[in-house]
Amino acid sequence: MVSMDESEWDEKSRAQAAELEEKWGQWAAAQETWWKTRAAGQQEESLRQHNLMYGGLIGIGIVLVQPFLTVPSDALDISAKICVLAFAVAIPILAGLVLLNSHETYRRRTASSVFVQIARQAAFAIGFAGVVAGFWHIMPIAGMVLLIAAIVALAVQSIGYTRVEQDDAGPVDGTGDQQAPQP
Repeated sequence: MVSMDESEWDEKSRAQAAELEEKWGQWAAAQETWWKTRAAGQQEESLRQHNLMYGGLIGIGIVLVQPFLTVPSDALDISAKICVLAFAVAIPILAGLVLLNSHETYRRRTASSVFVQIARQAAFAIGFAGVVAGFWHIMPIAGMVLLIAAIVALAVQSIGYTRVEQDDAGPVDGTGDQQAPQP
C-alpha cells in the first residue's frame, strides 16, 4: 500500500486547484470575448435594421402624402389630415435619425441619450399612425386590417427573434465547446 504524507497530499491538491483555476480563467476569458463579439454584432445589426425602418417610413410617408398636396386642406377628411400631420412630424425626425444612424454606424456604437431613444420611439409611433391613417383614408377596413396585420407581424418578429437568439445563445470557449471546465 502506497501512502502519502500530508505535505505531498497538500502539494498535489494545490497543483490540481491551480490547474483548475487556470482552466476556469481561460474559459472565462473565452466567454468574455465571445459575448463582446456577439454584442458588437447585435449592435451593428440593430443599426442596419433601424436604417431600414427609418428609410421605409420616410418612403411610405412620401408616397401616402403625395395625393394630398394638391387637395385643399378643408376638403380632407379626418384620416387624411391625421396622415398628413403625422408624416409632417415623423419625416423630419426620421431624416434626423437616418443621419444619426450614419454617424452611429461610423463610430460602431449607438447613441445612449434618453432624448434620442424617445425620438426613435416617437418617430416610429407617429410614422405608423400616419400609415394607418393613410390606409384608413383609402378604405376604413384597410386601416383595421393594417393594424391587425401589424400586430401579427410584431408577434412573428418577436417570436422568431427570441427563438433565433435562444438557439444561438450559448457562450463558447475557444474550441467551440459550450461546456465549463469540470473539476
